[in-house]
Amino acid sequence: MQAVRRVIEQIKTDKTETRGSKTVSRGPESIPQTEMTRESLQVTVAAFIVLFCIVGMALWGLPFYYDFMVQQFGWTRAQVTSGNALSKLIVGPAFGFVAGWMVDRFGPRRLMIAGILMAGTALIGLGSISTLGMFYFFYLFNALGYVCGGPLPNQVLLSLWFDKSRGKAMGFAYLGIGLGGAMVPWISHLLVQHFGWQNALRALGLLILLIALPVALMAKEPPRRKETDAAQGAPEPRSAFARFPFYLLMMGSMFSIAAVSGTAQNLKLFLSLDLHFTQGAAARVLSLVLGFSMVGRLLMGWLADRIPKKYVMLLIYFLVAGAIPLLFAGQSQVAKYAFAVVFGIGLGGDFMIVPLMTAEIFGVQILGRLLGVILTADGVAEAVSPWLVGRLRDTTGSYTAGFLALIGMALLGAVAVAALPRQRNSK
Repeated sequence: MQAVRRVIEQIKTDKTETRGSKTVSRGPESIPQTEMTRESLQVTVAAFIVLFCIVGMALWGLPFYYDFMVQQFGWTRAQVTSGNALSKLIVGPAFGFVAGWMVDRFGPRRLMIAGILMAGTALIGLGSISTLGMFYFFYLFNALGYVCGGPLPNQVLLSLWFDKSRGKAMGFAYLGIGLGGAMVPWISHLLVQHFGWQNALRALGLLILLIALPVALMAKEPPRRKETDAAQGAPEPRSAFARFPFYLLMMGSMFSIAAVSGTAQNLKLFLSLDLHFTQGAAARVLSLVLGFSMVGRLLMGWLADRIPKKYVMLLIYFLVAGAIPLLFAGQSQVAKYAFAVVFGIGLGGDFMIVPLMTAEIFGVQILGRLLGVILTADGVAEAVSPWLVGRLRDTTGSYTAGFLALIGMALLGAVAVAALPRQRNSK
């Protein structure tokens, strides 16, 4: 808690400069320092809560229910993970870049509200399914909710509000993912015990609407920057997309997200159906992963403000690659808890470091469009990887081949990141 308090105090002082007056200018209007402090803190808390719901509960919570679907409907592992695959492959390419353009054009808040509505509706619908067709239909809504209300608008919102303390603000907001992901296995386990897994999913959807929607409605858009400031050193979209570092960053992010998603989406299936962990024991491991992801987000955000972000990114990718081999240790509780700690810390920094590195190399003026493309590519990797691992398990009878593939993906991501420049290059 002391670490969280220090982050909040740092956020409160971000962007306050003493220039002989009590105002700070970030756009065509001057805003009082007290108002800027209050609004920036409000935005950070709003991002924390929205990420808690959209990513922590909706995204990381759904794999908890996969084994129930396998057992009740007789679906295969490839089928229950293919909902994520098909929805991301359809939604990502179709809406990812458009969502990035909309964030730059209209601001992140409106898109965030639409995403919350879709994510809540998706979970309520998934709690009422009985066929694969309906499963895929509501997973499309879940993917739309993630694109519109998840990392993209929140990353842009925080990147525009903060500069020097961007890493700390992003790290604090992304604690919401870790806290939501750590709580949702226990919330789901309790709800399933009392009401069944389908009613539990409906309850999660309602919670998302009740918790996230009010704070998104109250959040404020970032102040507009002065035109002269926006033009100075800001790359044109075409020039940024034509530069090789952009594609290195995109490939590194894709490989790492593939490793993280492929592991996380299959973890409950592996623990419950292959290693025969009880529901409580599996929930404990899942909760521990997301609990340590909060440590990872604070740690990596703190490091990103002090050392080159490229090196922080490499550290994150090596942590992910180093954690997965611990899953080969059979039913060893110690190995599984060690995996949860190492993987959780790497997971915590994985999603957060991409916008920081993008802003470091290309600036923030077209950040929405750049992240729209990167997150679209990430969505493809996030979709295919869990399905591939599940398919390999169905055909070989073991997760060994799938886990080895995930280790290779994480290492390929590190290779791509190693070739990135450390900071912005105007050429």
